[in-house]
Amino acid sequence: MGKSEAPEVKSDLLPGTLEMLILRALERNGDPLHGYAVAHYIKNVSNQVLQVEEGSLYPALQRLALKGWVKAEWGQSENNRRARFYRLTPSGRRELQKEVADFERMLAGILRLMRPAPGE
Repeated sequence: MGKSEAPEVKSDLLPGTLEMLILRALERNGDPLHGYAVAHYIKNVSNQVLQVEEGSLYPALQRLALKGWVKAEWGQSENNRRARFYRLTPSGRRELQKEVADFERMLAGILRLMRPAPGE
């Protein structure tokens, strides 16, 4: 790697994490968001660490809609383009609570494993 090149940062998500992040973005925002706004929100709140590609985002939004966790409606974006806006449903809110609890439990286990062992 040359001096001008930045080190590559791996930002792959654990399976199921993308859906949880989308649900959280919709919950925190309160108002419906179109897909690009969801991706932008995740990127900004994570300080550019998490970048969601369109090829992952839109299939995830479709899966969430099919499960009834988000509702999609057509509307006009801020630049007057037709866009699908997504909002969290009550069942999506319940699923988010479950997924966050599962994620926190998994993260706690990973953090325990990453700490130095006693005597190290």
